[in-house]
Formats: sequence, structure tokens, C-alpha cells
Amino acid sequence: MEWTEVSVSVPVEKIDMAGDIAQMVVPYGIYVEDYSMLEDEVQEIAHIDLIDEDLLRKDRTKGIVHIYISPEDNPVEAVAFLQERYTENHIPFTISLTSCEEQDWLNNWKQYFHPIEVGEKLLIRPTWRDNYDPKNRVVINLDPGLAFGTGTHETTRLCLTALEKYVRPDSTILDVGCGSGILSVAGILLGAKNAVGVDIDEMAVKTARENAELNHVSDRFTALHGNLTDKVSGKYDIVLANIVADAIIMLSKDIRNFMNEKSVYIMSGIIDTRVNEVLDNIGENFVVQEKFLENGWCCLVATTK
Repeated sequence: MEWTEVSVSVPVEKIDMAGDIAQMVVPYGIYVEDYSMLEDEVQEIAHIDLIDEDLLRKDRTKGIVHIYISPEDNPVEAVAFLQERYTENHIPFTISLTSCEEQDWLNNWKQYFHPIEVGEKLLIRPTWRDNYDPKNRVVINLDPGLAFGTGTHETTRLCLTALEKYVRPDSTILDVGCGSGILSVAGILLGAKNAVGVDIDEMAVKTARENAELNHVSDRFTALHGNLTDKVSGKYDIVLANIVADAIIMLSKDIRNFMNEKSVYIMSGIIDTRVNEVLDNIGENFVVQEKFLENGWCCLVATTK
């Protein structure tokens, strides 16, 4: 089986942010093409003026982020994640895929997605896996479709680990950037009273509703199509934000308006190199109670001051 190359073209001034977001998709690195400073960089590194004509003809206004998806992973999920995060951060983009036929990568990844134990209480079961041992864990039946959130990525696992620690039988949950709905569904299955999920991607909203039905919790789950909290009302005991650092910083400016006095704010999707930046931006309104770390990713649990 072949790998899938995902190529994302963005304005060159957005290439660093686009690269940070792309780094969330794969654990083994990305490749970035940026020719905006070609002459200066060649002179600095090689101390020559002679540059290949093909390089000189490259578009200096665009940068390209290359991501390579292994056969065991889901390219559809990766693309959906990138589309959502780039749109969220106002990054113009075009995405192309090469290396294998669509009918292959739409389904082949499923053979590698097995039931996953998360934290102390949860087990994520792909809907196409019937032979599994729940091991007395709470089972989340999941079909991620085109939405981000299978539970295989560190950001989602960290968020689930934190969630199971703080959810209570009477908890109400707000899940910002809900993707497949995995966090909302998990919260309800762990005993929460109800959950509201919101996502900028209409396909994600549809998938989240379907996963709530699969787990027989649709009567306690509401999915909204919107950007961050623009369609949200009310106050919640737990706020989940498994998004990216920039979106978390933006969200944190007014998320207190949707929190009770003793609410918990769980933030994930933060690359370790940007943790301090997030802490600096939320420090005025929040006190961090816990940090969960895994493979260069950070999840923060905070309460209001």
C-alpha cells in the first residue's frame, strides 16, 4: 500500500502558522516549501549567486506544506482537520492529494483502526469492529467519517483523559470544535447530563450527530454549526476545546461568559513550543490546575480566577 501526500498551498506570510497546524496531523514531521527569501538564504548558506532557473521561477507569494500520511492513518480525517483549522484561522488554502486512488484511501485506513483504550475508563470502538473485549470500560462506538477525532491522535486522547477525571453526573458540557463528537459522546457516556458541540465544518456537525445516535445519547446532545461560540448560549460546567493554540487564545478572551463559577476549561491541541504563549494569554482570567503531556502535545485544565 502507498502513502498519501497531502500538499497545502497557502500565502507565504501564513506559512509558519500553516506549518504549525499541519504538524498536528502527523508525528513524524512535515516538509515546507518557501521560496520567498530564496536569494538571501542561498547566499547565507552557500555563498554563491548562481541559482537553478527552476527555483527562480517558483511562486514567491505561495508556500507549500507537504504532509505524508501512512497507510494505517486516515487521509480523509487529516484533510478535514486541516480544512477546519485553516478556515478557523483565516488562512486561504488549496489542498491536493497524490499517490493513491480515492477509493483506496477512503477505506483502507479502517483496517488499521482497532479498539483503543483511553485513560482509565474509556474504550473507543470503531463501528466496523465487532470482535473486542470492553474490559469493563465505557465503550464509545465511533464512525469518524470525514471529521477529525478518532481518538488515535494525542490531542484527543489527552482531552479524553482529562475529561474522565472531571466529569460529574450533573455536568453540562460545551465542546468547541467538536469534530466527530467523540468528546461530547464520551462525556455523556461517563455520566454528564448533556453536551453541546459546535463546529465550523457542516460535515463534522452531521458526523457528530450520527455518532451521538450510535451511542444512544442523541437526546442529550446538541450539535451546532458555527465558528467558536458565535451560535452558543447558556453556561456550562465543562468547556472542551480540542483545537489549535491560536484558536484557543481567541476563544479564551470571552469563554468565561459561558462558564459557571466552578467550571472547568479543558484545552488541547497545543504544540509544546506554544504552551507558554497560551499560558501568557489565558493567565489574566484562568488558573491552570493540571497539564497533561504526550509526544510534544499539551492539554491544559484550568478554572476561572
